[in-house]
Amino acid sequence: MQKIMIIEDDEIISMTLKKHLEIWDYEVCVIKDFKHIMEQFQDVQPTLVLLDISLPYYNGYYWCQEIRKISEIPIIFISSTNENMNIVMAMNMGADDFINKPFDLNVLTAKVQAILRRTYSFSKQFHIITYKELTLNVLEATLSYHEHTIELTKNELKILQLLFERKENFVSREDLMIELWQSDQFIDDNTLSVNMNRLRKKVEELGIDSLIQTKKGLGYKLFYE
Repeated sequence: MQKIMIIEDDEIISMTLKKHLEIWDYEVCVIKDFKHIMEQFQDVQPTLVLLDISLPYYNGYYWCQEIRKISEIPIIFISSTNENMNIVMAMNMGADDFINKPFDLNVLTAKVQAILRRTYSFSKQFHIITYKELTLNVLEATLSYHEHTIELTKNELKILQLLFERKENFVSREDLMIELWQSDQFIDDNTLSVNMNRLRKKVEELGIDSLIQTKKGLGYKLFYE
């Protein structure tokens, strides 16, 4: 199970994040002793850190630098201080993303999932994903069905990987757009539809019709009998 460490001074925010992320089957550790963050970091060995800028004793920039001395794990800043200079400083300190407060919990979760996939999905133990008789090879960017295999573009791979990983649930258009373009804004909504239609036609080359089901208001889901 992937571990997320939350370093946030506001207890209401940290506990809200903890409860929400645990619904997604993440193991969540909330820091309460702000004097000994690095000791707790080394004990927990998280796979991702959510880090606020304003903290007791030392700010988030300091702790980001300290973590970067010993680890390359993903770090996402969550802060109400959203001026451009703060975002630039966070990135210069080694952060992977910056999320402004107040934030939508679902958008934050989608960003967490996207960063975790980019960081860890190419390890050998995660690069093969299956769904019934279909096999998605993330390393080779291919989809196989029995003896037939098709090659996937970067966007096609991202779409299928998200659908395979959440195969029991619908994936919203917003989550897919965040996965593809790291944002659900400023992207023509038709662009996702074009990518999806191309992917569907390519999957038909394997002899499978209607692999990706669409439901208005819910999004997309794998469906194959």
